[in-house]
Parts: sequence; structure tokens; C-alpha cells
Amino acid sequence: MAGSLQAGSVALTPHGSKATLPSNYISDFKFLDQYLPDTYEKEFERYGNRSIASFMRMVGAEMPTNSDLIKWAEQGRLHVKFEGATISGTTGSTTAQRFNIVPAGSPAASAIPVRVGQTLVVSDEAAGSTKTDKVIVTAVAGGGSGITVAPYAATPSIVDGLTVTAFIYGSEFRKGDTGMEGSIEAEDNIFENKPIILKDRYTVAGSDMAQIGWVEVTTENGATGYLWYLKSEHETRLRFEDYLETSMVEAVPVETNSGAAGALATSAYGSLPAGSSLAQTGGSEGLFHAVENRGNVWSGGNPTTLSDFDSIIQVLDKQGAIEENVLFLNRQFSFDIDDMLAAQNSYGVGGTSYGLFDNDEEMALNLGFTGFRRGYDFYKSDWKYLNDATMRGGVKAGNINGILVPAGSTTVYDQILGKNAQRPFLHVRYRASESEDRRYKTWMTGSAGDVRTSDLDAMEVHFLSERALCVMGANNFVMFKN
Repeated sequence: MAGSLQAGSVALTPHGSKATLPSNYISDFKFLDQYLPDTYEKEFERYGNRSIASFMRMVGAEMPTNSDLIKWAEQGRLHVKFEGATISGTTGSTTAQRFNIVPAGSPAASAIPVRVGQTLVVSDEAAGSTKTDKVIVTAVAGGGSGITVAPYAATPSIVDGLTVTAFIYGSEFRKGDTGMEGSIEAEDNIFENKPIILKDRYTVAGSDMAQIGWVEVTTENGATGYLWYLKSEHETRLRFEDYLETSMVEAVPVETNSGAAGALATSAYGSLPAGSSLAQTGGSEGLFHAVENRGNVWSGGNPTTLSDFDSIIQVLDKQGAIEENVLFLNRQFSFDIDDMLAAQNSYGVGGTSYGLFDNDEEMALNLGFTGFRRGYDFYKSDWKYLNDATMRGGVKAGNINGILVPAGSTTVYDQILGKNAQRPFLHVRYRASESEDRRYKTWMTGSAGDVRTSDLDAMEVHFLSERALCVMGANNFVMFKN
């Protein structure tokens, strides 16, 4: 029986002319080919430092907690003010006139922190109105009756049907009168948050761990070598560390009957204490959610003039009046502030001074500013998270351009310590006890490398953290949105 011979395929087809044809062009990097390219073993870091974590390290602190729920109390306002109150029921003669102030929502008398004998300033809320009066409280009925007051003016400008703002400025009593009736309890605002559990994992087969590569790996944390799995493991670690920060910035509480509420239903290990507003499992309150709901929001474009910042300063005056504040901004907002400050220089149009003295042709002109003072001190810093194209820098709708963070700390009542304590406005609480620290856990399983925990022919690197962000004094923060 005659045999047959199958000819092998030819890798390169010779050709008479000097041309790069599909038949004689090496398309793959193969060591079996006779012509090898000149290779660069080192990876080129075309994106620079790709990590975006830095914000929390600059403005916050980390401290342990050993509970599923974190609660703290913040001071309420010292003085009493009503907004959106209505005037109704004017009675009496011109010399003994009375009218009622009904606070918004018509609360019961026991819920109105105003007492007989106190004096109020009442002003019309209508734009451009100059109507204002000073009155003394004669009765507190609550409900639809509200507060009955007597004006000091014989012909008051406040009349029926107006919507007014009223605040207490003092009290007045006749000789021989008894003392003030009742008392006002100190107001506390109770806030709470819950930690979330973050996880990640990297897996590499044992065979791949023993395979050398021709590319020298390089990562932001200095890992080097020719084992490719080193690069993948280190990038997983760096990515997880970034998520530890971005989850504290972006986290939101889960809403009742939402899809996430079902996906993160109560586990077999229990849930939060009954009665908590966060009793629904899943979610946490991140920085953006806290500031958007409890802080101040500037929208409609970046503030680019001093008058814009004056409006922001007036808001800060009504809040905690923190002396020093830091602006964490995206690149465009940072440029807008630079341009605003440069325009204040009388020589800015000619471009000759720009804040620098003794200029010469060889001196580099600094076109940026690190901060300014306008009532308060404002320092600005670029926030890489808002510029990164794979994170907030690539968001088109409803993006956030920056955030104003007060510097320093605030006094709160700590339930664990049982006393007032100084806490940074922003800080992270991570779960920890004497036997378990969940700030940043990492461990390996499998049978490859130096691991001997199972018969899995691979090495698995696990990452875990359980943490929550506490935003204290959110009324002092300002978010800048598109």
C-alpha cells in the first residue's frame, strides 16, 4: 500500500522584490521566526500614576468601631426662627391689635418653642418688601391658631395673608409678673451611618506562576520582575484600595422596596437594630449623599466671580463659620478660580505682573494660585478622582465639579466614649475588636506558591474591608454641581 506525505506549511514565502507582502511579513512576535524585532522589556507608563486614592488621606482620619450602627449627635441651633409662617386672624382695635402667626405645618402648642412674654421680629418674605414689625407674644395655642402676638407699632405693617419670617430676640414683662412659663429643651440632631463590606479577589493558576514573561512588569507600588501574575495581583490590590476611598465618597443608603434592598436582603447573621432608619440592609451614606441632603449645593455652573463667592461666604456665615476651608476641584474649576484671581490684578490684562515681583525674561510665570482669602481662607487642590476619565472625569450628566470641605475638627457626643469628643469633619470608621480587625484584610488560599490551604491548583488572594464614612457638620460643606 502506497503511503502519502503531507507537506508542512511554509512560514515565509520568498519573493523576488523588496516588498512587505502578506506572505513574507512577520505579523506575530515568534521566537521561531528568523527575524526578531527589537523589544522594549519595560512597560511604558502612558497613564502615569493610575491610582486616584488620596482624598481621605488628606482630609480625614480612620478610627475603629465595633458596632453595626454608628450614631452621633450634633448641636442644634441656639436661637429660634420660623420661616414660611402665615398671618391670620387680626383682631382688636387699633390700640389693642392682635394677630396670629401660624408656623408652617401648624404644629401643636407643645411643639412651638415660643413662650408668652418673648419678643419677636416679624418680616414679610415677599421679594422687595420692606414690611417688618416687632411684636410680643401674648398666647401660644398651636395648631391652626398658632401664636397670638401684639405689635409694638400702633399701625403695624404686617397684615393678614402675608407669609413671614419670625425670630425671637428677647422678652419683656410688667412689674410684679411671675416668671417665664415653661422651658425649652436643648436641640440635638441625631445622625447615623452603617458600614459596608467591600471584597475583591485575584486568582492565578499554579502553572502560570511558574511561567516567565518577556515583559518586565511595573506597577505604582514598585513591583518589578518578569512574572506577569505579579502585575495582575498588584493591580487588583491598587484597584481595591481605590475602591475603599471611592465607595466612601459615592455610597448611598438603600431605599425601601428598591432592587438593591432585595439583592442585599438580611443575611442569616442578623440585621441592624430595630427602629434604625438604616435598618434596611445594604447601602451607606457617602460624602456626596451627605452633602447633597444635609449640606449646601451650588449648581448652574462654577462660581467664577467674587460676587459668586460672596454668596457662598454668606451661606457659610449662617452655618458654622469655619475659618479655613479646602476646595477639592476638577481641572476646569481650578482654572476658573485662577482666572478669577488673576483678573483682580490691575496689570492682569497686560500679563506683566500677575502677582509676581522682580520679573525678568528668564523667570517662569506662575499662572496658578493655591488659595485666597475673602472673609475666610480658601485653599484649593486638584482632586484626581474628578479628572480621571474612568471615574468622575468621564461623567457627562449631573457631574460634580468640586466640593468645599471645612478644615479642622468638630465636637460631637460619642456614644462609645460616653462624652463629648473632638472628631474631624470627615473620618472613616472601620470594624475592629480585640480579635478581629477589618480595616484592611488580605489572605491567600489554594496550593500554589507558598500557600497550602486546599487542593486547588491555584493561588487566590482575597481582600476585605468593612467601613463607613462619618460626615459631621455637613451644613459646613458646599458641593459644586453642573
